[in-house]
Amino acid sequence: MVSDKLTKGPQNAPHRALYHALGLTEEEISKPLVGIVSSYNEIVPGHMNIDKIVDAVKLGVAMAGGTPVVFPSIAVCDGIAMGHNGMKYSLATRDLIADSTEAMTLAHGFDALVMVPNCDKNVPGLLMAAARTNLPTVFVSGGPMLAGRIDGKKTSLSSMFEAVGSYSAGNLSEEKLTEYECKACPTCGSCSGMYTANSMNCLTEALGMGLRGNGTIPAVYSSRIELAKHAGMAVMELVKKDIRPRDIMTKDAFYNALTVDMALGCSTNSMLHIPAIAHECGIEINLDIANNISSKTPNLCHLAPAGRTYMEDLDEAGGVYAVMNELNKKGLIKTDCITITGKTIGENIVGCENKNPDIIRPIDNPYSETGGIAVLRGNLAPDGSVVKRSAVLPEMLVHEGPARVFDCEEDAQAAINAGKINPGDVVVIRYEGPKGGPGMREMLNPTSAIMGMGLGSSVALITDGRFSGATRGACIGHVSPEAASGGMIGIVKDGDIISINIPENSLMLKVSDEEIKERMASFVPKKKELSGYLKRYALSVSSGAEGAVLN
Repeated sequence: MVSDKLTKGPQNAPHRALYHALGLTEEEISKPLVGIVSSYNEIVPGHMNIDKIVDAVKLGVAMAGGTPVVFPSIAVCDGIAMGHNGMKYSLATRDLIADSTEAMTLAHGFDALVMVPNCDKNVPGLLMAAARTNLPTVFVSGGPMLAGRIDGKKTSLSSMFEAVGSYSAGNLSEEKLTEYECKACPTCGSCSGMYTANSMNCLTEALGMGLRGNGTIPAVYSSRIELAKHAGMAVMELVKKDIRPRDIMTKDAFYNALTVDMALGCSTNSMLHIPAIAHECGIEINLDIANNISSKTPNLCHLAPAGRTYMEDLDEAGGVYAVMNELNKKGLIKTDCITITGKTIGENIVGCENKNPDIIRPIDNPYSETGGIAVLRGNLAPDGSVVKRSAVLPEMLVHEGPARVFDCEEDAQAAINAGKINPGDVVVIRYEGPKGGPGMREMLNPTSAIMGMGLGSSVALITDGRFSGATRGACIGHVSPEAASGGMIGIVKDGDIISINIPENSLMLKVSDEEIKERMASFVPKKKELSGYLKRYALSVSSGAEGAVLN
């Protein structure tokens, strides 16, 4: 055991003295030391219940013969950070989370870990830390929020953002906007659609790092507490069997995660996080691999924002394992991957039936024969760009129109609010990439305003920034190279024609080669005055096409 180096023998009496100072007994000191990484805080709705989850994990660990010790992890609420400079810190925290968890774990000689995350960057950050430390590790999330209900219909945070757009366009009263405000997010938990947090918690199941239900059991259900106790017990089995994260997170496991991603219609942010987690495992997952998997994986689910179903509905329909079982009917799942249960994926999904074909489409009746995410390339994005294909209206899958160019989110938002965006336009928001933002802000406010104003069937948006999982519409992010790195998005001018063809995976600036060459020759990317963590982040972060990992 790792902790033996701190707890056994006369030379370690000083260490034991400090354990006694914590109130630990000799019996506790002699058992495997299990770190429980708690993401609890009082500012993120998805984390306000995590103290209860952590208490349940502690019980599970203790019941199975371990000594649980809690230490914290930070987490940002993307919804609260949205639309202002706070969003620059969201993606950047992923690496702070990974770094600090690695430091705490290795400094204190833990034998195993239970990660208790929930929201957007918290989950991938802790998966990155799990890969680095490579100790037996189990994930159990705080769980998704229940959907809100307005006028007898379920709703969610994405509806709230779009309601603001409807109000700005004069299509919604202030009273109705207030009703949305009070009812859209009715409980604790990660927001109720297939947004980034829920995407990553579901993909943790697909990777084999979370127990069944980790991504779908609602936060307020008592079965979430039971799941947490089982997670605590499960980590002790991993200790006995010496099964570690890099045994589980293999190349085949990442292929499974990408396959499930395409079937569920997950957030485009997964195209940042999966490559970054794989990178920590010494595995390369690039955008071409993602497109290849998408081309042969049917899209089986249309959860919000793509449709009118929510995480609670997916849970009732059988959850992630039911989706994997459907995919396995066509041999799309690599079933021999080991998981935290000590069993293979194939063994785990046996008998996990699809209980509602309206929520999880059968494999022979999908929403589409291709996956929920597409990677587009062309002269405007030679290194790639990403769109949530399953959330794009059919009439916008192919679109061509004049560019309306903005050098930051705020300028674009002001133009949209002022009614200066016309049907047919392609809104271009640049200098919002990993380096240029810095921090690759999410553009949920502009996209929601476009949808709320009724322009979703005629206006597209492209950016070197990224989108919230709550975004829907013809919204293409992660354009790489970004403007700050000299990418062609930096030379686009108002009125230039941009051609988008999602079925053909194409994003093109329709300007002559001679004009492009002339513009690029004189192009000098804009620089921003930075300080503190964001300055260090901008200096070391890689392209969005590479997962925005730190070099």
